[in-house]
Amino acid sequence: MWLKLVTVVLLPVLVIQGVRVRKNTPRLDEPVGARDGNIGQGQPLSLLILGDSAAAGVGVETQREALSGVLVSELKNQFHLQWKLHARTGHTTQQVSQAIQALEQQVYDVIVISVGVNDVTKLISAKIWLKQQKKLFADIHKRFHPKLIVVSGVPPMQHFPALPAPLAWLFGKYAQQMNQGLEQWLISQSGVKFIQYDIEKFQSMNLSMASDGFHPSKEIYAMWGNQVAELIRQSFNT
Repeated sequence: MWLKLVTVVLLPVLVIQGVRVRKNTPRLDEPVGARDGNIGQGQPLSLLILGDSAAAGVGVETQREALSGVLVSELKNQFHLQWKLHARTGHTTQQVSQAIQALEQQVYDVIVISVGVNDVTKLISAKIWLKQQKKLFADIHKRFHPKLIVVSGVPPMQHFPALPAPLAWLFGKYAQQMNQGLEQWLISQSGVKFIQYDIEKFQSMNLSMASDGFHPSKEIYAMWGNQVAELIRQSFNT
């Protein structure tokens, strides 16, 4: 409730800052490259990546440098991968739920999800967002029957270089509440792994974000992809 009240109080400032950020922040395209394929050797593994611009790889030039490319590179020596990327810049949780309806129903062993930043920028409350997340999980299980879902938490947006105060602070509070609610609910869910998006750790390692100050860089995608790949290897005992 307090966050809603603070949002109302800050709304005039937020509107002005939001307009400035949209005007001054470079618009980066989604990277070129394959968005599906079959590659590798070993145990068969089907992989689907869902989400927003971070899932789609915005911030780097090619998909090889993005999350999908890092996962394929990391897993192809242990698995025969059938993989697909289905993500789009700007997508919210609701839009990801809608987007997967266009995909053919089939079994995917692993689903990787990255979504939430656009929900924050729309000032969706944590309560409503969690309800939307639960629907997304239900839709995923109904259509794809995954053995493992890897969920990346909403980034701590207070550390986004592109965002000024108090906008960054407020977005960070929304992201924090969303992550807390999601993590608590996921405790009761089997076959799910949650990953914190730890910008402070990246900064301590002198890793910068992409040129727009809003998306992962090549180095951050590499660390993120390695972390997801390790969870997949652990879950499938290779």
